[in-house]
Amino acid sequence: MAEETSQTMAQERDELSEALNDLFTNVSAMIKGDLQGTNNVMKLLENMNLKVAEEYKGFGDVASGLRVFVERLKEKSENFDEYVQQIDAIEQQVSDLEVVISMLDKYVSLLESKVQSVYRVPAPSA
Repeated sequence: MAEETSQTMAQERDELSEALNDLFTNVSAMIKGDLQGTNNVMKLLENMNLKVAEEYKGFGDVASGLRVFVERLKEKSENFDEYVQQIDAIEQQVSDLEVVISMLDKYVSLLESKVQSVYRVPAPSA
């Protein structure tokens, strides 16, 4: 009977050892799967970051080009400022000239009416 008990205990130990081995194997597989999943997520994030960095690099090139374009437009605009000032001065001179023309027109009209009145008046008889 002692031999039977010893065999039973050995058998139970073997079953326990096998069950623990299965448990550790399964826990190890589970942890390995979780780590692989995390690794896959990290790889996906890395690829996404690379793609976004590539996109932003393109945006940087576009922004740089726009900056150069705006600087050129600003230079052209500054060149036109001189012409705008000249145009404003000419416009002021034209306005002044219109005032003078209006005054001359009134003066000519007055002279015309005086000349007409002189020719209408009969000369005095002697």
